[in-house]
Amino acid sequence: MTGTSSSETISTQQRRIAELARQMPDKPLSSLNHYLTVDLLREAYLRTRKDGAVGVDGQTAADYAKDLETNLRALLDRAKSGTYRAPPVRRTHIPKADGSLRPLGIPTFEDKVLQRAVAMLLEPIYEEDFAPFSYGFRPRRSAHQALEAIWQQTSATRGGWVLDADIRKFFDMLDHQHLMAIVRQRVADGVILRLIGKWLNAGVLEGGTWSRPESGTPQGGVISPLLANIYLHEVLDRWFVAEVKPRMRGQVFLVRYADDFVMGFTDETDASRVMEVLPKRFGKYGLSVHPEKTRVVPFRPPYKGGPPPGTFDFLGFTHFWGKSRGGKWTIRRKTAAKRLTRALDAVKDWCRRHMHKPIEEQHAALARKIKGHCAYYGITGNAASLGRYRTELTRIWRVWLARRSQKANMTWERFQVLLSRLPLPPVRVVHSVYAERGAKPTP
Repeated sequence: MTGTSSSETISTQQRRIAELARQMPDKPLSSLNHYLTVDLLREAYLRTRKDGAVGVDGQTAADYAKDLETNLRALLDRAKSGTYRAPPVRRTHIPKADGSLRPLGIPTFEDKVLQRAVAMLLEPIYEEDFAPFSYGFRPRRSAHQALEAIWQQTSATRGGWVLDADIRKFFDMLDHQHLMAIVRQRVADGVILRLIGKWLNAGVLEGGTWSRPESGTPQGGVISPLLANIYLHEVLDRWFVAEVKPRMRGQVFLVRYADDFVMGFTDETDASRVMEVLPKRFGKYGLSVHPEKTRVVPFRPPYKGGPPPGTFDFLGFTHFWGKSRGGKWTIRRKTAAKRLTRALDAVKDWCRRHMHKPIEEQHAALARKIKGHCAYYGITGNAASLGRYRTELTRIWRVWLARRSQKANMTWERFQVLLSRLPLPPVRVVHSVYAERGAKPTP
């Protein structure tokens, strides 16, 4: 079967699953493993990255592909018969820009394929259930859509109060028993449930020592973002729609991207009430909100004699009230200070590790970094922060070029000559609100 026809077959199957989910909105689906086929595994294989680090078995994607069809059929047999053993995740650590280490979980390649296949079966079900204000790790949804939703709703109400929440170590604290109970509300297929349970209990192998966390999503697992969304859909999203909104005096909204979320209120009393009950709701499911980082922020245009408006960070941007070119108060966004510092620290670390590379290679890599930075942070109104990133990146490059050799004597004058030969790209707005909203900029 060709890749195109296989992909079309899988899309048809996913549409059937979605239709079943629509027909039974409050019942679990019991025949999902019927759709777990070699064709599905083959499509999952095609969608799995081939250049990742190897897991505990040392098998690469190239090794697996040498006898792909035999491997996929054997994997299917083990998955359906219950003899599949989820291998532990290999834990390694990668350096961060600040010198600390970040733990990284690496499943085996075969496990990634099977996890992706199961995620492809579950996704159509939950896409029927998930709320429209949930944006993280979902098809055809993005962080910039979440940012736009906040801008639209706070602008429409001229601000109010924002509940800026922080969930403590969500991906580490997600409770396995609660998660399985939540999944069973929509999935009654024994094969699928058994596989999810095995992934949750596979454990971690680090330095030859195996351990099994009692909570948390599978480290590095392809299915982990979907399981996290399923969990928070029950814990937060459904509760917000069924319990919070009907009890509010004023208008209220929620925007969630994975475990990051904010709520907006037009009534201060409403915000205080939700702030008080939120820890109890999360505690019921084994989660907690950070008492110092979770706060209610006054977020209204300043008025004469009144307090200055607060700010809040969401998805790497600081949201604040500022003046438009026409002198009107409007909601602005800029790169959050911590994110900008982190990005520049990463540039310093890269320059340090590659200081002896040919200048042309350094230039090409740094140009990609500028374009990559703009690909996310290049939004309307953020020109100053973008410019600062480029200016600081340029300065950092000169500093490290000067350290290559005492004879180099990379003065600013010599560096300017270099930049005239190898100019760094300008920053630019990639995500224009005017283009996305189909409107012209107001003066």
